[in-house]
Amino acid sequence: MTPFGVYNIFKNQGFVSVGISCDTATFAVESIRKWWYAQGVEQYSATDEIVITADCGGSNGYRNRLWKYSLQSFANEINKKITVLHYPPGTSKWNKIEHRLFAFISKNWQGIPLTSMALVVSLIGATTTSTGLTVTCVLDEADYQRGIKVSEEEFATISITNDDFHGEWNYSISNNL
Repeated sequence: MTPFGVYNIFKNQGFVSVGISCDTATFAVESIRKWWYAQGVEQYSATDEIVITADCGGSNGYRNRLWKYSLQSFANEINKKITVLHYPPGTSKWNKIEHRLFAFISKNWQGIPLTSMALVVSLIGATTTSTGLTVTCVLDEADYQRGIKVSEEEFATISITNDDFHGEWNYSISNNL
């Protein structure tokens, strides 16, 4: 089981995609895509840009070429600039998704044997708080392969602009169609 979450700080809404395969960059971007079509497009279709805060490592890490390449494809698909702001290494504990979403999911299923994927999805989707948090959860049954490499030629097609402040962690990917 691999959960990937999107937390909308403005709406106090969580969206979790539970994968049954590997935690890869392709899975991470597909989870964001699922959020976009389930909630984001309705709430943010008029905006020119989506801003994502992310940890510095793992499937959505700042060094992950497949993450950036997959985000480029998504930016082209939705015709929006995607700005990514990575938390510096070792600081992911300050990422609001940990305190405002995943902490409550953990409390919601505390002490319950997670015996099926249907139960996991149900418990995550039933997570709420007194401050109004709502969570949508979907099951992603796709098979995501590890070890996919992005060639130099493919990477060169990414329309990426590094920020002046720690451009390795903060960058924007523009639609390049």
